[in-house]
Amino acid sequence: MQRYDVAVIGAGPGGYVAAIRCAQLGLSTVCIDNMRDHNGAPSLGGVCLNVGCIPSKALLESSEQYYRAKNHFADHGIQIGSLELDLDTMMSRKNNIVKTLTGGITTLFMKNKVVWLHGQGRLISNKQIEVVLQDDTTDVVEASSIIIATGSSPATHDDIIIDGDRVVDSTGALTFEAVPKKLAVIGGGVIGLELGSVWSRLGAKVVVLNRGKQFLSRIEPSIAAEAYRLLQKQGLGIKLGASVKEVKTTKKQVAIVYKDAEGEQKIQVDRLLVATGRSPNSHGLNGEAVGLNVDDKGFIEVNDHCQTNLKGVYAIGDVVRGPMLAHKASEEGVCVAEQIAGQSGHVNYQTIPWVIYTSPEIAWVGKTSQQLKEESIEFKEGVFPFKANGRAHAMNETDGMVKILSDAKYDRILGVHILGPHASEMIAEVIVAMEFNASAEDIARTVHAHPTLSEAMHEAALAVDGRAIHT
Repeated sequence: MQRYDVAVIGAGPGGYVAAIRCAQLGLSTVCIDNMRDHNGAPSLGGVCLNVGCIPSKALLESSEQYYRAKNHFADHGIQIGSLELDLDTMMSRKNNIVKTLTGGITTLFMKNKVVWLHGQGRLISNKQIEVVLQDDTTDVVEASSIIIATGSSPATHDDIIIDGDRVVDSTGALTFEAVPKKLAVIGGGVIGLELGSVWSRLGAKVVVLNRGKQFLSRIEPSIAAEAYRLLQKQGLGIKLGASVKEVKTTKKQVAIVYKDAEGEQKIQVDRLLVATGRSPNSHGLNGEAVGLNVDDKGFIEVNDHCQTNLKGVYAIGDVVRGPMLAHKASEEGVCVAEQIAGQSGHVNYQTIPWVIYTSPEIAWVGKTSQQLKEESIEFKEGVFPFKANGRAHAMNETDGMVKILSDAKYDRILGVHILGPHASEMIAEVIVAMEFNASAEDIARTVHAHPTLSEAMHEAALAVDGRAIHT
């Protein structure tokens, strides 16, 4: 039996960060994980680095470059003649990025003296974990504290079988060997829109079947409405209120029957991507036997400090409440590590940013105007369009806007919503501002370099009090 101060189950963005931080704080640490890369070799980084955030963003970047070359380079006076897609090279680039970053975690584990056990971990008690290793032998790990960071998996859809060929989940959609002529996506959320965008840009005719009647119902309504218009203009066929009734596959096609406001519809596609969300990986932990509290949706129950009902056992990331976001998991990992070491770990759940990496990108933090109205909070808003921003014109990316919501009385920033180029980078400014309880006027009185996209944030802050200069 091996003994450690801390044992972490899972090596995704929550688990590997927690393990490294524990080691930095002087705690002997082991991290248990069974992820393999596309070649079947053991690989750290979890879903995010192997089959999620990183490979999908690599393909989004590559496909966007291809789309720009095909549709917008001529606007810049760049004539390239015939354009050819080399999908094998694009996929190879994606795989190399994944290999570089997952290998980087291996190096970080070695540097920080984190022990890595490749295998499946299950709880024996609140102090012991049984590990089934890759050679099918078993080992037992004992630790004073245990951190569960097992992440999530693609949610299944009733009566639809993921065969990995014609019908795939998000993992399968990252490895197509050819661009499908027609692709259907069930689910109009983050994953469906991002992967739908990848294959649409590369030439597929894509239809997105969104069960809800409202597009991106959880984000700022005006941002959602404009995103809906722009994505459809780019070629994504987004069907709202589309409830899938039947899916039948053959060797070459997938037949889909769905119902929307116009009645029953039938389509045939080459591939079907099921992107209906994700489910927590709480199964396989032997939780019921050791008395671990898990809710009816599979989430491990924790308090505000990520402590489970078992003494010394913590849970973080996708397997617990809150947004299923890699950066949220990482921050919880640091928080728990510092608590175990006797420090005061902290996560501010009110300032966790969200991003959808479509083009233009969508990023937001804090509350929407709809939420503020429901909570009877009086607010002011300032909006500034990128079409009035000089840098956006230079980039030929003038779609979208910045919207700031602030408290009507105290002017404290309550929410910021961006649709536009590099929104994922721009959102960081206001996250820092909100952490310091800044007002919209604080942003308005801060000098922003010219010409930059960030000037749109400055102007939106000015617009909160009707003082925008350029619109």
